[in-house]
This record gives sequence, C-alpha cells and structure tokens, in this order.
Amino acid sequence: MEEYYGLDLHGQLILDEYRERLPVYRILQEVAVRQLSDMMAQCGITLNFMESRLKEEASLAGKLRRKGSKYQKLSDITDIFGARIIAFYNEDVDRIASMAETLFEIDWANSVDKRKMHQVTSFGYNSLHYICRIPPTLFCDPSHPELNELYFELQMRTALQHVWSAIQHDIGYKTDIETPNEYHRDLGRLAGMLELADMEFSRIRTSIANYRRRVQRLVQSHQLEEVLLDGDTFRSYLDLRPFDKLNQQIAAITQAELHPAPLMPYLKVLKTMKMQTLGDVERMMQQNYEDAYQLALYQLGSTDIDILAETIGLQNLCVVYILKAGGGWLGVKTVFDMVNGANPNNEIMAKMIAEQAQRLSFMNK
Repeated sequence: MEEYYGLDLHGQLILDEYRERLPVYRILQEVAVRQLSDMMAQCGITLNFMESRLKEEASLAGKLRRKGSKYQKLSDITDIFGARIIAFYNEDVDRIASMAETLFEIDWANSVDKRKMHQVTSFGYNSLHYICRIPPTLFCDPSHPELNELYFELQMRTALQHVWSAIQHDIGYKTDIETPNEYHRDLGRLAGMLELADMEFSRIRTSIANYRRRVQRLVQSHQLEEVLLDGDTFRSYLDLRPFDKLNQQIAAITQAELHPAPLMPYLKVLKTMKMQTLGDVERMMQQNYEDAYQLALYQLGSTDIDILAETIGLQNLCVVYILKAGGGWLGVKTVFDMVNGANPNNEIMAKMIAEQAQRLSFMNK
C-alpha cells in the first residue's frame, strides 16, 4: 500500500513518477558504481571508501514538502541517486574529478567546488560536487533510453573533509542558524586545523615521493655513501641484485640451483651490525666476500647439495662479519633468530658454523 505523505498535487505527481522510475534509477546506480569502481582500479588511487545510495521515498517526500515548487518534474531533482568517493589527499580528489570528467557528462552550471567558497571569516569544510549523467557512448540500454537523461550527484572529498562533514551533521550545526560567537570561533579553529592537516599530509607525501626518487637515482648511479640504510633504500639496493655474483660462485661449488628467497629480513641484521648507509653494506660485502666464499666452500665442498636459497651469499657475509668481530656462536644464533624466528635448531647451526669457521684462515689472522 502506497503511503500518503500529505503532499500537494504537484508534489504527489513527482512522487508517483519517482515510484515509476525507481527501477531505472537502480540500473543507473549499478552502471555508475561499476564505472567508478573500474576507474578507481585503473588509476591506482588508494581510497578511504566509496559509497552510493538511492534517495528513500520518505526522504524525497520530505524534500517535496519543503521545496516542491522548485521542481517541475522528477528529473529536476539531481540527487535521487548519489555516489560519494572519499580519498586521502586533496590532489587525489582533483585526479578523481578529472577522470570523472572524461567518464561522464558534467552539468557545470549546477556542479560546485565548495572547497573554494570559503570566506576569510567563514568556516565549514566541504567537498567537490559534480552533477553527472551517463553518456550513451559509455552505456546504453535500448529498453530504458531515459537512463541517459537522468542526472546524479557525485561527491568527492578527503577523509578529513568527510569527518568534518559527519561531525557537523552529528551535532546538527547549520551556518544559517544563530549561534553564540564562541561556537563559531571554536568550529572555525577546528576547521582551520583540519584544512592545515590535509595540506600537510599532501606535502609530506610529496616530500617522501621525492625522497624515494632521489634515493633510487643515487642507488642506480652507485652513490651509496649518501644513502641511509632503511626499508626503502635497501629494497632499491636489492633491485640491483648485489649478491648475485657471490651466490653464483657459491652455487657453482656443487652445481646447485639457486631458488628465490626474500632478503628483506636481513635489513634488521644489517642494522644490528651497525650498518648505517648502503655504502657500509657495500663495503662489508667487499671486505668479507672471499671469506664468505671460503666458508661456503668448507660447508658444501664434501656434499652433493643441489638446491640453495638466494640468501646464502648475504647470510655468509653476515656470519663472517660477526665471527670476525668476536660475536661467536651467540652472534650467529642472533642472525638466525632474526631471520628465521626463534628455533632450537638455530643454536645447533650457529655452534656448528662457528666451529667450522675456526678452521679457516680468516679466523686465524
């Protein structure tokens, strides 16, 4: 049974049209959300979230009661279907908007960038609103040609802008309602802090991206002394495959096959060994290369091992460095614990390797 909302005849006609066209709006929602999701997947922007909704009948009726005379027909109401995309950074909002412009037809006369509407004495934290429709070139349903004439609202904002909007809504604050100046000042300060935070997050992200590009250039040009050792720089260093030569030389002892294995766990080991730059790591490799190979030769020379992990070279470099520094089997065990996790076998292996190393020249200099 259809509910009666106390509308005048004009409002009731629009509500009847809404009921009739609701299935088409559902198709519009499905198509628009699919296109937006594909667009987000292709652009690689990390979102906070994306959501969509169809205006409920009771909500529409309330709108028609308040300002139904503003609309001649249902299609004049552009927020029957609405989608919202929440990104983390202002520049990502701009990118999303640019892509939406290539995807949909935008009604520029009714679209608004509320981010640019603030006066010096005003406050409020808003979003970018586009009024869109789906062009026939993007999607066309011959059974529902009117779908391409229906507008919908696309809101784009940052996560902090969304938080501000949600808080404003929760406390029921409206700028057109008379409130004491103290509340204006308090909310104005908070709005300014959030806006500054948005700008700072973007600035920091850009600075980090520039730092990573600089590090990659330094690593590629082998200017390793200038590069501090951290997760990003070590990953870039590993892309150069610096331990391949030693790995291949060790594998040749028994004609073993090298299998890929992660080297990032050794970052913690290198940090423990007081390596501060990639230059320190490179120097450690050069100074201990022959001894790491001699240790592997002693370990593998009398075996027929035919599979080795690609960690073998770096592992032996670290072991040799620690033994030469006087770390003994306990130091070697610490390496195994950090890389493989605590395990009783680590102590057995560490003691065996420390004993083997005592027979080699680098421990008897």
